[in-house]
Amino acid sequence: MHFDLTEEQLMIRNLIHDFADSEVAPGASQRDRTGDFPKEVFEKLAELGLMGLPFPERYGGGEADTISFAIVVEELSRVCASTGITYSAHISLGGAPIHLFGTEEQKVKYLTPICKGEYLGAFGLTEPDAGSDAGGTRTTAVLDGGEWVITGSKCFITNGSYAHNLTLTAVTDPSNGTNGISAFIVPTDAHGFSVINNYEKMGLHASNTTELVLDQVRIPRENLLGTQGSGYKQFLATLDGGRIGIGAMAVGIAQGAYEKSLAYAKQRKQFGKSLSSFQAIQFKLADMAMNIEIARNMVYKAAWLKDQGGKFKKEAAMAKLFASEMCMRVCDQAVQIHGGYGYIREYEVERFFRDAKLLEIGEGTSEVQRMVIASQIGC
Repeated sequence: MHFDLTEEQLMIRNLIHDFADSEVAPGASQRDRTGDFPKEVFEKLAELGLMGLPFPERYGGGEADTISFAIVVEELSRVCASTGITYSAHISLGGAPIHLFGTEEQKVKYLTPICKGEYLGAFGLTEPDAGSDAGGTRTTAVLDGGEWVITGSKCFITNGSYAHNLTLTAVTDPSNGTNGISAFIVPTDAHGFSVINNYEKMGLHASNTTELVLDQVRIPRENLLGTQGSGYKQFLATLDGGRIGIGAMAVGIAQGAYEKSLAYAKQRKQFGKSLSSFQAIQFKLADMAMNIEIARNMVYKAAWLKDQGGKFKKEAAMAKLFASEMCMRVCDQAVQIHGGYGYIREYEVERFFRDAKLLEIGEGTSEVQRMVIASQIGC
């Protein structure tokens, strides 16, 4: 078994590590305060050719592997989780379903601008009454001549304000359960389509989280993604890949919190010596380092399995579950190591703590991940 990164993966890691430190980190705290979206960061990522990293070159992508994608998400999240989740959703939720299930014409028309960073990718699955129970989708799509007419709403949609087109699910056959759910590519400027951006969130303040309201939105018949009735299965498959992104985010946030805690413990003096000389603090830092490395290995394994074309549903759920819960523990201990300063915005670990909580909820709660794992081990 080979654990070394390839030359290409190392090159990408070095590139994005330096980019994160020089271009993303300096404004992260200010964006957290103001909620300003880091548009200029993504323009620079597009210039670097990273906005379509794992997709084929013929659509403007980088044809890199999933491990490389995880590395980029991790490094961005290490300094700014809002940037990390925006990038992760752009790739794993915005571009992936079109790449996996779209026709050649759909890929050329819709995946290419995503890869080039002309706009951000997004997808609409969650609804007010269909969160963990995605099969409870109530948005409907009715065929009227040569057009689908879509009516309904979606919530908690990442990148909705910056997507020109997005994929979403709607019920096309109410009598057929989850087999009656289909997926569609919908332009956000269509008549009757509204994007509402007014959530007040605990964290991830600089990421874009929206509601989508569709009032008899008409789209061409050919905007059906894949086959009719396959939308539920398609989006579950999409979420498997997305969970690798969330796991990578968790590793990145935890790594950032750990690095700040280690540096603080070395320079902070109490009782005449540095905090890092106390065994109680050493053990906290040791546990942080250990758990981050375990989570990183799990994320990379799930990514590797995906790249090999093997089954990875169980491993992706495990990686997402362990990494997200690990991240919360690490960020909690980072605040504790900083003491009173950990509760103050200036020292940043409180931002990491707030940002981390979403990872135990988004793309399947911890409870849902345990359900997925249980089903995969034969329970």
